[in-house]
Amino acid sequence: MAGDEQTGVTTFFLKPAVDTGDMLLQNTMEIGFHENAGSVHDRLAELGAATLLETVNKIESGEISPTPQADEKATPAPKIQKADCHINWKQTAIDVHNQVRALSPYPGAFAHWGNDQLKVYQGHPADDSVEGTPGEVIGCNGDNIQVACESGSFKITKLQPAGKRKMSAADFLNGYDLDIGTVLH
Repeated sequence: MAGDEQTGVTTFFLKPAVDTGDMLLQNTMEIGFHENAGSVHDRLAELGAATLLETVNKIESGEISPTPQADEKATPAPKIQKADCHINWKQTAIDVHNQVRALSPYPGAFAHWGNDQLKVYQGHPADDSVEGTPGEVIGCNGDNIQVACESGSFKITKLQPAGKRKMSAADFLNGYDLDIGTVLH
């Protein structure tokens, strides 16, 4: 959600307190602009397995020396709350994009359309020069639903209406009446 462009894994020796042991090995990877939490998770699992194997081999050969963690560089990773999933269109299109991809595939970012909830799983920021109230649908093209943000707009390409399956914006528009000017809140 913070828009980080890099992440990684660290192996470390365990201590009684959580995440306090001496570090052994770290490996990083880039986060693609359109990647979501699911794809990052899968790539981190592969990187983690390779890093663990490399760590064990280096411990066995004596090539590794533990490094104490720098507590002042630690950052919290709080639990995701339902409020974190509610899309606030009064932010930039980039912020909405980061929120949607951070929460996809689970638990999913959402907005309200009338009394119904729409989960948003995929999309991308669009034109910065659009006019519209934040949350207002300003375009319903064949393959996306364009929504105004405080700055720019966000084009929804994959979503899920309440009680239905995930679908493309094109499929949604074929089966539901969503008019330009409708406000998602």
